[in-house]
Amino acid sequence: MKKLILLLFLITAKMASGQSGIRKTLCEGRVNPVGIDARRPGFTWLIKSGRNNTLQTAYQIQVTDKRQTAWNSGIVSSDSSVNVSYKGRPLRSGHRYFWRVRVWDNHRQQSAWSAPSYFQIGLLDISDWQARWIRASCPDNDTLRPSPVFHKTFAVTKKVRSAFAYVTAHGLYEAKLNGVKIGDAYLTPGWTSYRHRLQYQVYDLTSQFKESPNRLDITLGSGWYRGQIQALNNYGSHLALLFQLNITYTDGGKAFIGSDDSWQSATSATRYAEVYNGETYDARMAQPTKWYGVTIQPYGYDNLIASEAGSVTAHKQLKPVRIFRTPKGECVIDFGQNMVGWVAARLKGRAGDSVKLSHAEVLDKDGNFYTANLRAAKAQDIYIMDGKGPQVFRPHFSWQGFRYVKIEGLRTKPDLSDFTGIVLYSKLRQTGSFHCSNQLVNQLQHNILWSQKGNFVDIPTDCPQRDERLGWTADAQVFSRTAAFNMDVRNFFSKWMKDAAADQGQDGGLPLVIPTLRTLGTGGVAGWSDFMTIIPWNMYLAYGNKTRLTTEYPGMKKWVDYVRSQSVHDLWINDGYADWLSYNPGKGPYGTTDPNFVAQCYYAHSTQILINAAKVLGKMEDEAYYAAQLSNIKAAFYETYVNPDGSLTADTQTGYILALQFDLLPEPKRAQLVDSLVKKIHAFHDHLTTGFLGTPYICDVLTRFGKSRLAYRLLLQKTYPSWLYPVTRGATTIWERWDGIKPDGSFEDPAMNSFNHYAYGAIGDWLYRSAAGIDTYDDNPGYKHIRIKPFIGGGMTHLEASLQTSYGLVSSAWKLNNGRLQLKVIIPPNTTADIYVPTSAKTFLKKNVGSGHYTYDVDYKHDE
Repeated sequence: MKKLILLLFLITAKMASGQSGIRKTLCEGRVNPVGIDARRPGFTWLIKSGRNNTLQTAYQIQVTDKRQTAWNSGIVSSDSSVNVSYKGRPLRSGHRYFWRVRVWDNHRQQSAWSAPSYFQIGLLDISDWQARWIRASCPDNDTLRPSPVFHKTFAVTKKVRSAFAYVTAHGLYEAKLNGVKIGDAYLTPGWTSYRHRLQYQVYDLTSQFKESPNRLDITLGSGWYRGQIQALNNYGSHLALLFQLNITYTDGGKAFIGSDDSWQSATSATRYAEVYNGETYDARMAQPTKWYGVTIQPYGYDNLIASEAGSVTAHKQLKPVRIFRTPKGECVIDFGQNMVGWVAARLKGRAGDSVKLSHAEVLDKDGNFYTANLRAAKAQDIYIMDGKGPQVFRPHFSWQGFRYVKIEGLRTKPDLSDFTGIVLYSKLRQTGSFHCSNQLVNQLQHNILWSQKGNFVDIPTDCPQRDERLGWTADAQVFSRTAAFNMDVRNFFSKWMKDAAADQGQDGGLPLVIPTLRTLGTGGVAGWSDFMTIIPWNMYLAYGNKTRLTTEYPGMKKWVDYVRSQSVHDLWINDGYADWLSYNPGKGPYGTTDPNFVAQCYYAHSTQILINAAKVLGKMEDEAYYAAQLSNIKAAFYETYVNPDGSLTADTQTGYILALQFDLLPEPKRAQLVDSLVKKIHAFHDHLTTGFLGTPYICDVLTRFGKSRLAYRLLLQKTYPSWLYPVTRGATTIWERWDGIKPDGSFEDPAMNSFNHYAYGAIGDWLYRSAAGIDTYDDNPGYKHIRIKPFIGGGMTHLEASLQTSYGLVSSAWKLNNGRLQLKVIIPPNTTADIYVPTSAKTFLKKNVGSGHYTYDVDYKHDE
């Protein structure tokens, strides 16, 4: 055999000096956050260095409020640079603090201080709230429930040093100061478990005042609070506002403007607004002709929390690609991308003219506008003209999932330039990038990312278009690790998991959607309710935040104890959703995998995660107790679900996948399961038969057990059922069903056929962790200890991926050419890595490295 020659080149970016420095700082995972209620916020800094193998050996943090030092850590001997907790004097409500950090490294270099960063504390105590909850006194007996608007004028007579507004509502709010929208967020205050947790947002209004008078106008919409989310009035039947403006003048004086009985109210131009159905806006009523008073409400402040995750914002504007007439003669705009948000439309007409915009994801096989899959959702925005000339209209308290928009009511031919698609999703930084030589796979990754954008609208929803849009827990748990590659979701999931803890039953049972609704109870369904253990662990692996794992551990433990309380002889009998929407033509959505088998697999998996978490948190008694329980769970599984010949009673792809992924059989007996899984796949012509629970793990299992070539074969199948089949049908997001559009152009059952549903997008995790090979180790999570182990295959000539971690950029790129493989890797400062250089599908050369840029060039043998 020809001797392999390994060439290693360290390519170092040249700097003015080799000294370490601070490239970026974060507080609570955010840059300069305003309005946090963490009493011991966590600090993170990213190190830059011109030298390889750089590790931090010590740090020093200073925090000040500009008048005095709140904390000086002194020089701390530590390599910690992520989520370092504040340990200074108690932080004060409403105060802005400035902080900086410097580090020492293993090259005996001391960095300069970082540029000053800041964080601002919200209102930590109930006594900090001086404003009162108010409700509109204008008539509210219209069945369409028009949006109320609240009004207040006030004077600012001195020069302002700072002014911060604290705003929340029962319902959604949009606020204006002197006619200018306050902040860049929409759909505020967001959706939480309102009875337990209601977010408020903080806005810096220092530069938005006039001398006098200043005018506040705040409009409310029904939103999730009282809107029709499955049912009406889930949290209450009346909208209410809480607004507080704290002003500090340059002479040291202070002023306060708060919602109280001096405010006025009226019905606004938003005549109707529902999440599912859309919005009706009458421009003729933009200026109310009659104002009413308000009433004070005793709602209290004990459930108020600062907004933790990024609110929903407008991220991108899409111009339509065409306007056309359907065979039925309808005028339709095509935005070229299934998106979530709304259309900003520049319209003109006579007073009283009404223009209707209807939304749809797809056209039918004849090319007509198709909305049957929206079910009861109307998804229509109606704008009534005031006759005063062109005006740009957009919704305020509703949004839709769509690619196509039907226009009705225009007197003139529509122009493409008059319509813009505004893409809305939570304010999340994109952290991952992926590209390869296969353009269909690139489109698949595009679709995964766009489904995440469209469904991360304050909570992780299952779909953004029909009469649902709920925080279904299985969808979120199977996708959570993929989500953490695509975007920085640490705070997004932290917020959602706190709502899960609030909605968890006293017995540990869980609702199937978070936040829950009044019509839903708690209980437990395998694979759905196990989000309570899976997501915290996945977020710990992705971000390494032990503090948050500590916060979430009680809920994890309550869930496992609940399952144990429901079990008999260590068996969880749970007739749940099984492997939802697996391939099962004509036999319903549950698939053929025994739901009780699925339940036992997830019982073991959640228990194992709890053991892992207990070990990390030093809970030795829990670790030992649940380890003993896991042994019993696995024994019960073996006795009940393993046949005498070693096969499984659940003789399906998913059955073998779950048993292997969750290590339910002793290691010597796993090879037989792998063979059985491979036979099952071959028997179905190398296609998937899996659903929501089996699909996320199938390529992981195959790769782990030496079958990466088959994993690639599944990935690259173009015929149904497969990941690429929707791509070949023109999909721009992930479909809910493998055959949402059938080969003959007809549709699946419209009762459940979303074309923007990210669950099957969980394959993105495999693309990053196996195809590109970027992963983190459990011993030092959050990419403190990195593994680079790419699996080559699929006939691809090149593949590259990168991830912005809490330490900096991690990158892996491989290129295959005439039997030679080139692997380029970037490892950020203050981390270490194991790089496995592939020399065949099963053979790797392992290199232990520190930070730096690395290139490896080796002979590669195509075998498996």
